[in-house]
Amino acid sequence: MAITAQMVKELRQKTGAGMMDCKKALTETDGDMEKAIDFLREKGIAKAAKKADRIAAEGSAYIEVSGNEAVILEVNSETDFVAKNEGFQTLIKELAQHLLVNKPSTVEEAHEQKMDNGTTVQEYINAAIAKIGEKLTLRRFEIVTKTDNDAFGAYLHMGGRIGVLTLLEGTTDEATAKDVSMHIAAIKPKYVSRDQVSQDEVEREREVLTQQALNEGKPEKIVAKMVEGRLSKYFEDICLVDQSFVKNPDLKVKQVVEAKGATVKSFVRFEVGEGIEKRQENFAEEVMSQVKK
Repeated sequence: MAITAQMVKELRQKTGAGMMDCKKALTETDGDMEKAIDFLREKGIAKAAKKADRIAAEGSAYIEVSGNEAVILEVNSETDFVAKNEGFQTLIKELAQHLLVNKPSTVEEAHEQKMDNGTTVQEYINAAIAKIGEKLTLRRFEIVTKTDNDAFGAYLHMGGRIGVLTLLEGTTDEATAKDVSMHIAAIKPKYVSRDQVSQDEVEREREVLTQQALNEGKPEKIVAKMVEGRLSKYFEDICLVDQSFVKNPDLKVKQVVEAKGATVKSFVRFEVGEGIEKRQENFAEEVMSQVKK
């Protein structure tokens, strides 16, 4: 049976599923609307679509290491409670294993890939949504590779509330790499070192610091020297290797790593829900609004 645009539109209105999912459902069921709805429900797509406008800002970060490869990912849920249940933990671990083997370059590409059970990643997530009952999203991931002479530092804080994956070059000392990851989790640097900070950012900070010094009434002839000193402090705040090591503040991170004959190649830090605007619930107002109805 020929599938028309009107049929796709009708199914989409009834289920809230995406256009391509609706077309596929109608094709698979030879245009039978009721069977198509059941098809989408069985795939978990219809139920997932109903939850699409919800905010998923909880969840967990997770790290999977396999030899010289590792992946760090964040999967979001609507509540912290769900993030701790067995079904969610299974989901995030199986997604991590898939990502590590198939190495998609984007989340969108990952969604379309087939898993070992024959479903796409998106279908697998949709099935989990139908079972768990909350909106779930694969938000982001990063795959990191190393050589036999390097070390991964994998650290999950508060059961995955923060995840950090650090790569040290020139050492196989995983304990030190993990210590650096713990430092990153706590201090939240933006860059490994000063040479990663863009010139635009440096100049913007220099201008702000200059204006601050002038507003404090400092003589112009000493302002430039003061600004450079404050800029150095700014680098310490945002650059990992310039920071005082949390486990031994007498040493810089750079010194701790160099003592092992190593350098920090990279790090990835995921904090669950960062940057997601969470809906603010005012339960008192909600109750009053119901009373007035």
